[in-house]
Amino acid sequence: MTKVLVAYFSASGVTKKLAANLAEATGGDLFEIVPEELYTKADLNWMNPLSRSSVEMKDRSSRPAIASKVEDMSAYDAVFIGFPVWWYREPSIIDTFAESYDFSGKTIIPFATSGSSGIGSSGENIAALAKGAKVSAGERLKASASVEELKDWASKWL
Repeated sequence: MTKVLVAYFSASGVTKKLAANLAEATGGDLFEIVPEELYTKADLNWMNPLSRSSVEMKDRSSRPAIASKVEDMSAYDAVFIGFPVWWYREPSIIDTFAESYDFSGKTIIPFATSGSSGIGSSGENIAALAKGAKVSAGERLKASASVEELKDWASKWL
């Protein structure tokens, strides 16, 4: 049986709800990727080029620190990584997460929430950082996706 981890970053709570439903759908463990320095509303103002999120996303080498770690990543076969789409890709904190573990031999499935943007090159970006993993292109999912819908979607990799 495939051991599943659903890791996610959620700035507004939308991705958190979807990740919880996905963990229920897959029988996976849930891990929240929490930044050491929490984002404020001002930090998330994408219309301000000087906001923290804008600055991080302009600098591809930006790696915001994460407050905690997955205890035993070696226990998992498949890792779903969820996030809101920022600037047509994954937030920089997801890059931090992808570089923080040995994903050799694991399957990584990115999933994202967004009002209208697609997931862009997030799967390729994560694949370049999570050496040795088989990384899918990923998919933007409806924030309102039911457990049953997510069970069906996730079955492609489990």
